Amino acid sequence: MHFSYCPHCGQKLIKKEIGDEGKIPFCTHCNVPLWDMFTTSIIAAVVNEEREVALLQQNYVSATKHVCIAGIMKPGESAEETVVREVREEIGQQVESLKFIKSYPYEKKEMLMLGFQAKVKKQPLVLSREVDDAVWVKYEDALSLLREGSIAWQLVRQVLENEKRDEAMKLEA
Repeated sequence: MHFSYCPHCGQKLIKKEIGDEGKIPFCTHCNVPLWDMFTTSIIAAVVNEEREVALLQQNYVSATKHVCIAGIMKPGESAEETVVREVREEIGQQVESLKFIKSYPYEKKEMLMLGFQAKVKKQPLVLSREVDDAVWVKYEDALSLLREGSIAWQLVRQVLENEKRDEAMKLEA
């Protein structure tokens, strides 16, 4: 979101030099800079003990490719709480452990997506109304169901690489 008017008083903003940030929209009435805003959301690769990842079909996102669980953080909610809530709401699974993987700027939608691996004990998938279908997919088949290069694809690829590396380290020990 790019500010032209102050959301507090409605006054037209000016551009003001703010430290190292350069010229920032500024309200002279409220004496406050107003940086551009973006939405923060989570994206989660949900995995289980059978080396499967839960992938969703959401036709409003794509009619041909699967996606990972994603959702907007609510005010007062941590990223971790958002992952737990979204996993429970969208596929009815209880998160047992979480691992932050990486943040992904999503410029097209002015979002920052915080990527996590969420481990669950496999249960039947219980879908919310916003999910058209969901499946447990073996690790080796997961990437082919996602749009190559997408944030979901990048996240799942990283989770699978981490799992492979962790398994190799266990065998060496």
